[in-house]
Amino acid sequence: MPHDGHEHSHEIPEDGWKHSGVRVIPGDSLDTNTASTPGMNRAAAINAARVGAQKIWAGTVHIHANAKTGAHHHGPLESVIYVVKGRARMRWGEKLEFVAEAGPGDFIYVPPYVPHQEINASTDETLECVLVRSDNEAVVVNLD
Repeated sequence: MPHDGHEHSHEIPEDGWKHSGVRVIPGDSLDTNTASTPGMNRAAAINAARVGAQKIWAGTVHIHANAKTGAHHHGPLESVIYVVKGRARMRWGEKLEFVAEAGPGDFIYVPPYVPHQEINASTDETLECVLVRSDNEAVVVNLD
């Protein structure tokens, strides 16, 4: 039995994992044709269509200086945001009444169905983040 205590079926593909194993997605080949929210640019790196991902979606988010998104949520999905550059101000709640800030190296967790808004707290620097969601599709429900 494997070290995690669960039985697994791991059949080695005919190509020895060459085309169905590890994938490297170059940063300059992300797919910008993905569900979006006004005020931000999302780009998909990992999803079902691009790599066959079954349980996650991952990509990047850029919010320009002094910009903010509209209020939205991601349905039943959990989201993790990692701040690479800039300062993120998050608002959430039924009336976006709660506020927190995060900077480079910080992680932000957004539970399912939580209305929220991302704000670039900087007046002169683009906010750059990495985003991971708990399903292979980018679910976005815009509330504005």
